[in-house]
Amino acid sequence: MRRSVFVASLLVSGVMGLGGVVGAHKSFIASAQDKTASTAEVKIDNFVFGPAAVTVPVGTTVTWVNRDDIPHTVVSTEKVFKSKVLDTDEKFSFTFTKAGEYPYFCSIHPKMTGKVVVQ
Repeated sequence: MRRSVFVASLLVSGVMGLGGVVGAHKSFIASAQDKTASTAEVKIDNFVFGPAAVTVPVGTTVTWVNRDDIPHTVVSTEKVFKSKVLDTDEKFSFTFTKAGEYPYFCSIHPKMTGKVVVQ
């Protein structure tokens, strides 16, 4: 009887220890995925991109949301990306796969400018 209790407790300890290792591995994978699947949002409101400059890691998808009552666009000055005309509450997203600085503007209102810095 004592031997079976001892063996059972060893088995439970081993399984629980293995569960900790598996759990740690899952946490590592989840944090690695979080770093590769980043997102950022820029709001367009009152003829302003906010924030005007955003810094993100490589692989980040930036989404612009038009919260203004007026149509706007998001156009890269280097011709890397270009949105359609965005009406109120419409969105445009672009994933940045290379490090660098990406200035942009609204082609309808060229004084509206912003920048994405990818590190």
